[in-house]
Amino acid sequence: MIDMFEGKICIDGVDISRVPLTLLRSRLSIIPQDPVLFSGTIRFNLDPEDKVSDWELWRSLEIAQLKSVVTELPNQLDEMVTEGGENFSVGQRQLFCLARAFVRKSRILIMDEATASIDMETDAILQDVIKTAFRDRTVLTIAHRIATILNSDRILVLDQGKLMENDSPENLLKKPDGLFTSLVKANK
Repeated sequence: MIDMFEGKICIDGVDISRVPLTLLRSRLSIIPQDPVLFSGTIRFNLDPEDKVSDWELWRSLEIAQLKSVVTELPNQLDEMVTEGGENFSVGQRQLFCLARAFVRKSRILIMDEATASIDMETDAILQDVIKTAFRDRTVLTIAHRIATILNSDRILVLDQGKLMENDSPENLLKKPDGLFTSLVKANK
């Protein structure tokens, strides 16, 4: 979310550089490689503006498969999160960020290497949650793990910042000499 020096990004035909930053940030949810939790309660981490009901918070935790984790905590939604969320595993922090994105109801979810620091089992959970809970939203996934993106509707393959391939995974895999095909073969 820094100023651009060249080019432009348009969402639904709107140049985002012309949208006030606070409005833009309210319409996007980003789950970074290093998940961010804030010092405060779980409730605050999911809903910092205190806009949704407890039922919605519990629903987001259920969707992110964290309901049982939070239910077992002495203060549940009011349990304190330590600095950076260190009292939770990296995978759990990623799932909390996903629950936060669900609470915000953002139409666009950006996952920037969100599964790079988690094990394959948690990655699979995350992918299942995204497939169901965000099926009616746009999800942009930046990933090096091929398994993370195989179920995507469309894949853009970049090489040194240039678009090399752009199609469905099925169509890209039909190209035996394609860049995407070579990446999939290298990851088997």
